[in-house]
Amino acid sequence: MNQVVVLPINPPLEPMLATSVPELPTGEGMTYEPKWDGFRCIIFRDGDEVELASRGGKSMTRYFPEVVAQAREQLPPRCVVDGEIVVVRRDEGAEPKLDFEMLGQRIHPAASRVNMLAEATPASFIAFDLLALGDELFTEEPYERRRAELAKALSSLVPPMYLTATTADADTARRWFELFEGAGLDGLIAKPADITYEPGKRRMFKIKHSRTADVVVVGYRHHKSGPVLGSMLLGLYDTDGRLHHVGASASFTAKRREELIGELAPYREGAEDDHPWLGDGWQTGQRVPNMPSRWTGKKDQSWIALRPELVIEVGYDAMEGDRFRHTAQFKRFRPDRTPESCTYEQLDRPVRFNVDRVLAGRPEAG
Repeated sequence: MNQVVVLPINPPLEPMLATSVPELPTGEGMTYEPKWDGFRCIIFRDGDEVELASRGGKSMTRYFPEVVAQAREQLPPRCVVDGEIVVVRRDEGAEPKLDFEMLGQRIHPAASRVNMLAEATPASFIAFDLLALGDELFTEEPYERRRAELAKALSSLVPPMYLTATTADADTARRWFELFEGAGLDGLIAKPADITYEPGKRRMFKIKHSRTADVVVVGYRHHKSGPVLGSMLLGLYDTDGRLHHVGASASFTAKRREELIGELAPYREGAEDDHPWLGDGWQTGQRVPNMPSRWTGKKDQSWIALRPELVIEVGYDAMEGDRFRHTAQFKRFRPDRTPESCTYEQLDRPVRFNVDRVLAGRPEAG
């Protein structure tokens, strides 16, 4: 990343992170806010010079020209603001919601396509922490003061720039946790009042939804270390009887990866003869494992087919369309379940909720 700004703190800079906890933490001064499902971004502005820095320290400036323009127009002349870049999907007849897949499509090497997508699927920025303002550094200040100064500095923001909603009431936070998932959000973030801003450190807390599903093991990929299991490829049936690829389960120890290759071996025999994801078995509209893309680069995406007879239970946090949003966690084998019983109908779908209400900071409004 080229250093194009001169501020009390400059890029590259790792954002402060959060530790995952199973329940909503409480305590005096605890503040809760939505966990936005987008790209973490620290905006550095020094006059007309604006840099958008990703969580990994890479520049995202060229991919979001509309966010750069809004930062120049709306943020204080010299500031460092932590937040999230999101894209809102707006389909006729449906509540608007965040869409991570549409956001991911914004990362493209061709400038012409970047500019086209900036018009077709414009991004928004949601601010939730203040690191510097003018010549003053705020990283050593407690969160309570950082939030107050952020709200004051950004009091005049208008869409597509937003200041995240917060609440100090745990009961309100619990309602948000249930409601906001239907708007495409990822859960909640909890921040103690006295925490300073420590780049790369897990000083905050995150609470995400946790669910389980029974899925069919339809294939696997080898691990990068050699001929041991890397990930199981998972499937679910739709109402038309088509078996869709919905994600992967990959969290295994080295010993377990080796054992699983042997346990899955019997299901390889004859698997390619009538496999639902190969040859004549594939049907129009059916989701199958991805081949290499701009996300995977030259990574080996080849996979080994298995007869779709083995059922396992996995843990997951959320769906992105018709697939698991993140890698599913293996729980156990389910010999008592038939593959045909592993359908989308078993999944707990959140009630749709208008993300514009969350962005506007009035989620409790009718």
